[in-house]
Amino acid sequence: MPVPREPEEPAGDAQTRRLREMLAARSPALLGGAGGGPPAPRAGGGRWREMVEMARAAYGPELSAAAMMTDRHRRRHSYLRISVTEKCNLRCTYCMPEEGVELTEREHLMSSGEVLRVARLFAEAGVSKIRLTGGEPTVRRDLPALVGALAALPGVEEVGITSNGLVLGRMLGDLKAAGLRKLNVSLDTLREDRFERMTRRKGLGRVLSAIRDAVALGVEEVKVNVVVMRGENDDEVGGFVDLARDLPVNVRFIEWMPFDGNRWDHGRMVPFAEMRARVERHLGAPLERLPDPRGEVAKNFRAPGHAGTVSFVTSMSEHFCGDCNRVRLMADGNLKVCLFGHTEVSLRDAVREGATDEELRYVVAAAIDRKRARHAGMFEIARQSRDGRAMVKIGG
Repeated sequence: MPVPREPEEPAGDAQTRRLREMLAARSPALLGGAGGGPPAPRAGGGRWREMVEMARAAYGPELSAAAMMTDRHRRRHSYLRISVTEKCNLRCTYCMPEEGVELTEREHLMSSGEVLRVARLFAEAGVSKIRLTGGEPTVRRDLPALVGALAALPGVEEVGITSNGLVLGRMLGDLKAAGLRKLNVSLDTLREDRFERMTRRKGLGRVLSAIRDAVALGVEEVKVNVVVMRGENDDEVGGFVDLARDLPVNVRFIEWMPFDGNRWDHGRMVPFAEMRARVERHLGAPLERLPDPRGEVAKNFRAPGHAGTVSFVTSMSEHFCGDCNRVRLMADGNLKVCLFGHTEVSLRDAVREGATDEELRYVVAAAIDRKRARHAGMFEIARQSRDGRAMVKIGG
């Protein structure tokens, strides 16, 4: 597959270009490595102050919302994913190492107040979509209140969560009342024995009930995320398609991705083309291609005679980096501009060390400006994954 040529930087005067080049040259050390490159110590402590100084020199005394949220490849970021906890009540084999992970101590995680402050700044800069992830967000008792507070921020048009569904049913009504509009439920098997083996827990019936209850409650969009692994659950592709026959849900088949400790093997990764062929064989008919909205990570299709739809997330075989519009705030307060990059900067440290709103905006601008045109590719990502974070600590 040919490597796409990076677009030219936005036009500007010679001084501004030189300042931005200075920022680009110096920021990897501050941010903790270049996106997609080898890892380096993550930025923290007083380093954010130096980032503010460089960004202020690069962007001038007044930072516009467009400049804050636009990278050097002219991608405008309007989607913020926030991990609200590192804890999870499942132990999925592709997400968490078998030996578990060392969780960040509570005092080093962002408080709800800190999360809301940072989210407000993003919303003011043009972020209209927020998704809460984990870990498992429903382990937080205050999740409905947090959803409500985020939904009330001016500029935020939709709030969603990604959940494993295990205890979701207990708070679905409260979440819907608080303003939850979008729900993704992660479910990789429809077989009880396999569910227990893959998640190291019981509870398939509760997850399926939560999906049906969400539809019945009128949650605007319900998606079922299925990570497909050869020899593990790839024989269930047809069963998941049937789930969308009567339920108006979007079943999303996801290519298995490498993260720390999940023993990724490209031979077990089922690529998009093969998954689509399997679905069409099961249906005995071709899928109908649907238009994809801006920033969409999935290729979307309609299955003949089905109430729901089918999609494919092709992170590994056919990247969608050119249209990426998302950034991630992790539970420990680190801002991550690329899921597969090691570039991070601590907004938590900046907040706790007295950064003003203006200074936080400059830190975010500097981080986003370092985002690369595309991730490093399947095999390079796999090589680097041993030095990265487990998925449970990143937030999906």
